[in-house]
Amino acid sequence: MKNTSFVYGIRPVMEALEAGKTIDKVWIQEGQLGGQLKEILSTLHNRRIIWKQVPQEKLYSLVGGNHQGIVIAISAVEFAEVENVVAEAFEKGLDPFILVLDGVTDVRNFGAIARTAACAGVHAIVVPEKGGAAINSDAVKTSAGALLKIPICRTRSLHHTLKSLKNSGLKIAGATEKGADAFYKCDFTGPLVIVMGGEEDGLSADAWKMCDLKFRIPLSEFGVGSLNVSVAAGLAMYEAVRQNLQE
Repeated sequence: MKNTSFVYGIRPVMEALEAGKTIDKVWIQEGQLGGQLKEILSTLHNRRIIWKQVPQEKLYSLVGGNHQGIVIAISAVEFAEVENVVAEAFEKGLDPFILVLDGVTDVRNFGAIARTAACAGVHAIVVPEKGGAAINSDAVKTSAGALLKIPICRTRSLHHTLKSLKNSGLKIAGATEKGADAFYKCDFTGPLVIVMGGEEDGLSADAWKMCDLKFRIPLSEFGVGSLNVSVAAGLAMYEAVRQNLQE
């Protein structure tokens, strides 16, 4: 969490919320949901911000100070609505090109993927509200500033978001070692969503069910089992670029 912008303590957190700051993560000490925290919890609920209860030791490890039972991380970026991004692309006569990161948790992987996505012309990156990489200054630095330029969209329900994108006419393509076809044999033309699974578990069950096609990236017999997710994402994105340039 190095270089993350933390705010902690009852009054500073309330002021950050009242100022409309974009909140990345919220940690609340276990057993500390009463008193002055009630007002904060109400605000979090109204703004649909997910929070997590953790042991006191976790809060001390984050800030080491008088946290008063709550620590928040201010996001380094502003968030967009993926539906608006897709609608804007269609209005401009473009095929929407969306990247979904399904459980990518490493900040450096996230930043590297965002840098490639911006170069490949991806219109937006969708990440889960819970279970994704922290969107902090380290991520922005690794992305070479791309995270400040490409729209980042958060979702509470990956299934709901993918279903909405599919209903909007986008094809859902998921990367998995169990894919029937190599990525260069799949049709990535037209409105497209590429879904990349997490470093450890790959595609979630929700994403798997929503995929119109599942692709794999072939490995040589001398490989080490799988590619780094940022490398795999780059290959998939630029295959889409290549195919659409050939149309």
